[in-house]
Amino acid sequence: MANPLVGIIMGSISDWETMQHTALTLDGLGIAYEKRVISAHRSPQLAHDWTTGAAGRGLQVVIAAAGGAAHLAGVAAALTALPVLGVPMESASLKGMDSLLSMVQMPAGIPVATFTIGKPGAINAALFAAAMLALSDPKIKAALDAYRTAQTEKVVKTQLP
Repeated sequence: MANPLVGIIMGSISDWETMQHTALTLDGLGIAYEKRVISAHRSPQLAHDWTTGAAGRGLQVVIAAAGGAAHLAGVAAALTALPVLGVPMESASLKGMDSLLSMVQMPAGIPVATFTIGKPGAINAALFAAAMLALSDPKIKAALDAYRTAQTEKVVKTQLP
């Protein structure tokens, strides 16, 4: 693949079980990405360095996933003007509601586009990133159009027993 356009960051390796669906969706659309575990709390300098260097590496979108306090997306949004898409992770204690509420309660001026909790959010974040990239990339637009057409055809062809 070409140079990465999307950065996928997550607060813990345990988030990969969910975030692999972001990567698989981007793979299917032919969109290059880089992925990294970065904790807003346990590795704040890494969060700073990775995020402030993202645009310089050619990234155009950041997808940030975290659970619990879920500050990674907000920290990333505070450090870059790139669009940041947040994916709340399901947590044991509050089933991801803590993560969701943390991400959507950003102060005015630091936007994080937040998706649903877990796997559906991981997939939709990839598709939303693709839609943004498709505005200026005809190959990505064609891939996204084909994805959506395939989804429609699958429903249309569905037969009940």
